[in-house]
Amino acid sequence: MKYYVGIDLGGTNIVAGVVDENYSIRNKASKKTNCPRPAKEIADDMAACALQAIADADLTPEQIEWIGIGTPGIANSSTGIIEYANNLGFVNVPMVEWISRATGRPTFIENDANAAAYGEYVAGAAKGATNAVCITLGTGVGGGIVIDGKIYDGSNFAGAEIGHMVLNLDGPQCTCGRKGCFEVYSSATGLVRMTKEAIETHPESKMRDMMLEKGKVTARTAFDCMRLGDPIAKEVVDFYIRCLASGITNTINIFQPDVLCIGGGVCNEGDALLLPVKELVAKEVYTRNSKKNTEIVIARLGNDAGIIGAAFLGKAQ
Repeated sequence: MKYYVGIDLGGTNIVAGVVDENYSIRNKASKKTNCPRPAKEIADDMAACALQAIADADLTPEQIEWIGIGTPGIANSSTGIIEYANNLGFVNVPMVEWISRATGRPTFIENDANAAAYGEYVAGAAKGATNAVCITLGTGVGGGIVIDGKIYDGSNFAGAEIGHMVLNLDGPQCTCGRKGCFEVYSSATGLVRMTKEAIETHPESKMRDMMLEKGKVTARTAFDCMRLGDPIAKEVVDFYIRCLASGITNTINIFQPDVLCIGGGVCNEGDALLLPVKELVAKEVYTRNSKKNTEIVIARLGNDAGIIGAAFLGKAQ
C-alpha cells in the first residue's frame, strides 16, 4: 500500500491528512492558521500537522511517497512558491522548500480550488471523466479545471478564476475590483446579500421572521422560507438559480467538459438547486442540440476534496 499526505491550508485552519492509494483518508491532524503571522511560522505548523498525521497513522515519513499542498492564492507549481495569497498575507513564499526540508519528503503545491477539483476528478463526482470543471460556491466562487488528467493553471498559475467572469456590467461591486461578477451573485455570500436586500425591501416576508428567530441571515434562509410558501423568498431563490445557471452555461460553452460539478454549502439544497439549474442550462447552452452534453452533478467529497486532491498532486504534474 502506498501513502501520501495532503495539506489543506486555509485562512482559518490547517488540515493534513494521510491518504492511501485507494483515496481513503487514514488520519488527520489540524491546527489553527492564526493569521496574520509570519509565513514561516505557518509553514512550521503545516509540517507539524503532516508529521502528526503520519505518526498517528502508525507510519514513518519514509513511508510517504510525497506531500501535496492546496493553498489559497497564486501557487506556482513549477517553482513551489506561493506568489500571492491576500487573505494569508503571503508574497513570494517558498512553501515547497520549507515543507520538504521539514519533512524530508518531496512536496508539490497547487491552488486550493484546483486541488479540490483534482480530488473530485480522481475520487469524487468527476471520477472517470477526461475533462472536468469544478465550481465551489462558498465565500466566493472558486474554480478548478482538469483537462486530460492535468490541472489547468494558465500561463501565470492564476487560471480558473471562474468567479470573476462578469454577468452584469452594472452589477454590484466585487472584491476583485470589477462589477457584476459571477461571484457577487452566485457565492453563498452573494445569496446572503440578496436575501438581506429582499428583507429590507419586503419586511412582511417570512425571511425577516426567520432572521429574527435565528439571529442572522444565512445562505439557507431564502430556500427555507421558499419551502414555507414565501413568494419573496421564491423570487430570491429563482434569481440566484438564474445567475448560477448563467455562470455555469458560460463555463460549459468555453470548456465543454464531460462533467461539471458544483460544491460548497449551498449545494446541500440538493435537487432544489440542481434540478432547476440543469433545466435552465439545457435551454441556454450553445450545444443544446448536440447528442452529448456536459453532465452537471453535485460534488461528493465535501471538505475532504482538498486533502485528497493535494495528496495526489504528484500524479497531476
